[in-house]
Amino acid sequence: MAEIFEDFLTAADAALGLLESAEVTGRWVEPSACAGFTVGGLAAHLAWQVQSAAWAVGCERPKPDAVVTGLPAHYEQAAWVGADADAPVNAGIRDSGEQRAQAGPGEVLRLAREARAALAAAFTGLLPQEVIAMPWIEGRAMTAGDVLSTRVLELLIHTDDLAVSVGVETPRATDSAYERLFALLMPLSVRRHGPIAVLRALSRAERAPESVSAF
Repeated sequence: MAEIFEDFLTAADAALGLLESAEVTGRWVEPSACAGFTVGGLAAHLAWQVQSAAWAVGCERPKPDAVVTGLPAHYEQAAWVGADADAPVNAGIRDSGEQRAQAGPGEVLRLAREARAALAAAFTGLLPQEVIAMPWIEGRAMTAGDVLSTRVLELLIHTDDLAVSVGVETPRATDSAYERLFALLMPLSVRRHGPIAVLRALSRAERAPESVSAF
């Protein structure tokens, strides 16, 4: 199995393990560590990363002449990157999570598990370089490997968010999944803050900027 598929599945499994924990299910309606999200809303948003990957892999393929968007361009065009927390795009993300959370922790987990199983089966006949749609963005075509890389980023970040929200240790994915995450975050951070700020943050604590957050 290709490394991106393994990275995705291990990131999904880390998320699913946390989603079924008593700490998450028992605090579903409490505020999370992410402003505007309840624990349940954040959990549902995390689960959606698995479901959206299954949607992308399972939907109709783009036309052969479709323009294929690479990862850098994808994030350059993303309305939520660098947007304020109260911007409409981010408010919409939170609202969608809260709406999905209303189904309850059992249903949220069931749908995510179902999506994970469908993906594991689909990966046996999928190549990372195959062009697929990202159906929640109209007209967006990307390689399967790149679509799944965006989901790995979301899974790892929001698994940490959710673990912090309920006071448990963040479950780990594979080292290669984190390497993939950092390969995405680094250029986004440099684009937002400049190379000198990132250099200092990584090498000189005495003059590191307050933040080099990628988003």
